[in-house]
Amino acid sequence: MAPLTSTPERAHAMTTPQLLTYELTDSIATVTMDDGKANVMSAAMLRALHEAFDRAEREASVVVLTGRKGMFSAGYDLSMFASRPEEIGAVLRLGGDLVHRILGFPKPVLMACPGHAVAQGAFLLLAADVRIGVTGERKIGLNEVVIGLTIPFYGIEVARHRLSAPWFQHATVTGALYAPEAALAAGFFDRVVTPEELADATRAEAARLAALKMDAHAGTKLRVREAALRAIREGIDREFPAG
Repeated sequence: MAPLTSTPERAHAMTTPQLLTYELTDSIATVTMDDGKANVMSAAMLRALHEAFDRAEREASVVVLTGRKGMFSAGYDLSMFASRPEEIGAVLRLGGDLVHRILGFPKPVLMACPGHAVAQGAFLLLAADVRIGVTGERKIGLNEVVIGLTIPFYGIEVARHRLSAPWFQHATVTGALYAPEAALAAGFFDRVVTPEELADATRAEAARLAALKMDAHAGTKLRVREAALRAIREGIDREFPAG
């Protein structure tokens, strides 16, 4: 399999300036978030991610979502809550829709988490099929109650679906941020490797996922996650009505 950083003759490339890149190599779409800082989930970032998943649904067998060195995503842009309250409902609906979409995406979704993943960043981890994290001084978790926010219903439901019961209660109600090894035990990750091993581990897992029978994968995913998908959609529509 070709490297994830592909050559022009083997891949297409789409770049949203200062936000993310999209690369397609051997039917594996790699979406890399990089706003130069914390990869915050602004309206622009969320729309760019939806666009990338639109494209991947058409042309890829597997989607790999990753971030910049040391950072997956720190979650929503907190300045929005303080200074732009009129944007909150629409942006959180975009974020909830992305979680719902990833959880039910018809192709396998692999998260390669190179660093911190907090709040909405962690919700994206919880929605994916396979999550690989890295060792080191990283913070993973749902810190909403620490910063004065109530976790949206969609976040509660995806956490309930993926975290083990004791960890679900601890992660949501206390707002604790975990080191990678504890995040693995809780259910945020399926595997933790060293930063130097992440690229190879991602390539190997993406190749394995690409060999699945996609119709069977999609059908089974929807059966396994039917209750969670329904609860997430109901939560989004109740809390953040469209229009």
